[in-house]
Formats: sequence, C-alpha cells, structure tokens
Amino acid sequence: MTKTVSGFVAIVDDDSAVRRALSRLLSASTIPSQCYGSAREFLDALPSGTPECLIVDLQMPEMTGLELQGELTRIGARIPTIVITAHNEKGLRERCLAAGATAYLVKPLDAGVLLASIDSAIM
Repeated sequence: MTKTVSGFVAIVDDDSAVRRALSRLLSASTIPSQCYGSAREFLDALPSGTPECLIVDLQMPEMTGLELQGELTRIGARIPTIVITAHNEKGLRERCLAAGATAYLVKPLDAGVLLASIDSAIM
C-alpha cells in the first residue's frame, strides 16, 4: 500500500521516455511528481520547493546521479534518494548507498519495487 505523499516526488533522468513512464506510474498511484531532464535543472528548481523523495538516474551527462547526491549533501539538502540505472557496474550500489541513497534499483524497473522504495524513503 502506497503512503500518502504530501509533497511531490522529483524524477531526474536525461531520457524523456523514462521520465514520462515514471511520471505516469506515479500518477496512477496518486503520487504527485515533477520531472527534470538534468541534475542542474533539478538543482535550479530547488528554491521553488523541495521534494519528499528524489528518483535520479545514475548515468547522465554533465552531472551524474552520484554527483548530484554529493551536491545535495554539500548544500545541506536532505532528500531521500532512489538511484536508478541501466548500468549496474561493480561497486556502484555500494557507492550510492554510502553517499546516502535510500535505494538502488536496476532498469528495467519493477513498478512494485519502485513504489515500495518510495514508501520506505518517505517514512
């Protein structure tokens, strides 16, 4: 059962098809979301509102999901973060979790696992 999200979930992925699919999944589960095509776009939007949870792609140009986690830590923004990736290289899960990610999921994503990860992150 999905908890009620009082704010919104941010989706940061450079692939517009992934952003749309995730947004539709969250909408179908009555979870409000905002989509961003890059880490920089997300960071620029933070002053307008902090999400309850962040779903971020690991492999993006300019700033990776792991680098975004580091930047959020640097600026003191504590946002539960779910890292998603299609490139499950050795040691990445551990690095992301050590950087503060609440979950590390490999694409293609299982909808139930993603929703459960959001529930867990916003507890």
